[in-house]
Amino acid sequence: MGDRTDSLSKTRIGPDVKAELVREARALGFSGCAVADPAGIAAAGARLGLWLDAGRHAGMDWMARRAAWRADPRALWPETRSVVMVTEAHAPGDAATPPARRDRGAIARHAWGRDYHDRVKKRLKRLGRWLIGRAGGDIKVFVDTAPVMEKPLAQAAGLGWQGKHTNLVSRDLGSWFFLGAIFTTLDLAKDAPHDPRCGTCRACLDICPTAAFPAPFQLDAARCISYLTIELKGAIPRPMRPLIGNRIYGCDDCLAVCPWNKFAARARDAGPPDADAAPDLADLATLTDAGFRTRFSGSAIKRVGRDRFLRNTAVAVGNSATPALIPTAMRLAGDESPLVRLHAVWALSRLTPPGEFLRLAAREGAEETDGAVAAEWALCRAEAAARMSPAPPSRARAFSGQTP
Repeated sequence: MGDRTDSLSKTRIGPDVKAELVREARALGFSGCAVADPAGIAAAGARLGLWLDAGRHAGMDWMARRAAWRADPRALWPETRSVVMVTEAHAPGDAATPPARRDRGAIARHAWGRDYHDRVKKRLKRLGRWLIGRAGGDIKVFVDTAPVMEKPLAQAAGLGWQGKHTNLVSRDLGSWFFLGAIFTTLDLAKDAPHDPRCGTCRACLDICPTAAFPAPFQLDAARCISYLTIELKGAIPRPMRPLIGNRIYGCDDCLAVCPWNKFAARARDAGPPDADAAPDLADLATLTDAGFRTRFSGSAIKRVGRDRFLRNTAVAVGNSATPALIPTAMRLAGDESPLVRLHAVWALSRLTPPGEFLRLAAREGAEETDGAVAAEWALCRAEAAARMSPAPPSRARAFSGQTP
């Protein structure tokens, strides 16, 4: 928002401005507001380096490209003297698990309603303009779209702590909130960091369907359902597909199980979701590119694109154990996108009896021109044939008290 820095930014700003800033943030609808020292996340930067060195970022190469900026806000913007962090509660919903109906998909709560990037950033800019008008200086505003480590900064500002699932936990909001950051040239009074309060609890680690946490406070992105359904651009690895269940965009399991949510009164007051959080899988399978863009206009879901979203839908269909969705899998198996077809073939092999699938594969698979999809047909054919073969006789002998 400009490059102006006036003389006020060179001196410590009084506590009255800080108090007014917090009140203004509350008036704009933010649940919390606090100030972090930009030099206060050095330990988090070191942990980031170890995480990257271990390859735990999977295919998110952009995490490594600007690691230095993430590790130190002053590397991103040298004029930064304070980081204003805000929280915004969002509706947590009632269930801790995906919807019980297998013909429905599960969408993570952060994607319910309008895209939080736009929703939060609009009001964050208003807060930033208020700060400039009140105290001068210059600002930059970020909402999960820049190389900024929002969670460590929020912990440094005292708004919560990073739990064993690596997400931020708040005593007031539990797990259900968004974060936003304002970098400013003003030297505002800093808040004290928040101490971790997870104790011996490991509920978030134990509930993960894909065992994505190799240890407390460590995440292997390659096994995380949120990564697999949102960030991953290619095919979902075959061993991961059965573990995803009907989650078609993100996963809330490690957040929902956190015991601190029972104290999250403000998050519960955030209201119901603005959109269908458990859409019909058969309905989703009919989406054209234009239909996808229309249905998810203004939603965070739109960012993954139609093909990746229908890839996720096909996996959920395959995990549904619902023969009534075989026509849906067939429809997806004829999709223009090879990525969608590949996962639809897998879904068909899960829903269709082995003999019927082999006949289908002989007819449909022989016409496939994409190499990766053809390879999926071959793998599924081999698995179906193995299921049809009689089990070999057991070599074990029942004990009869007699020698052979």
